[in-house]
Amino acid sequence: ISSLYSHILDKSKGLLETVACYPRISSLDVDGKEKEEISNKYFLMFNEADTCRKKEDITQERKWRKWVDDIFVHTLSPNVYRSPSESLQAFRWFNETGQWEKHFSAWERFVVIYLGSAAMWIISKRLKKRHGLKPDVRQSLYDETNVWLKAIKARGGKFLGDDKPNLADLAVYGALSAIEGCDAFND
Repeated sequence: ISSLYSHILDKSKGLLETVACYPRISSLDVDGKEKEEISNKYFLMFNEADTCRKKEDITQERKWRKWVDDIFVHTLSPNVYRSPSESLQAFRWFNETGQWEKHFSAWERFVVIYLGSAAMWIISKRLKKRHGLKPDVRQSLYDETNVWLKAIKARGGKFLGDDKPNLADLAVYGALSAIEGCDAFND
């Protein structure tokens, strides 16, 4: 997203040249497993192009985009798969909206829906613990949503980007869209 938006802001460079500003960096995590990060992934590269934005606005946008990736998204899966029934509802929703019947046989869909929902329910318990969520994970989702809403209110606009959404608003929208149709979203 940063590279595409940077290219839109400053077309003096080609898209490939802009993408080159976001190199992939490989390293080992604490368990010795290789991980890959994209350097500068929250930064916009616009050289001397006039963005009509204050440095503080750009810094806040970057901070909140990182918050979405580091904190907010980790509240979603444990909420979608919070209970066996909610996990099953989510997989049935994915089946319906993904039109799995066009791509998979009835028995394959049955296996994915029932075994997948059971597996994700179990995995969600590990994710809850890993990310330090509250016993009622829905409360963690509400709390983080309120953190976001307070930030918008403090900025004084309809969005974090004031009257027009910025990339942080887009990131939150994307995260919440991912669970639309699931019980966690409807609550």
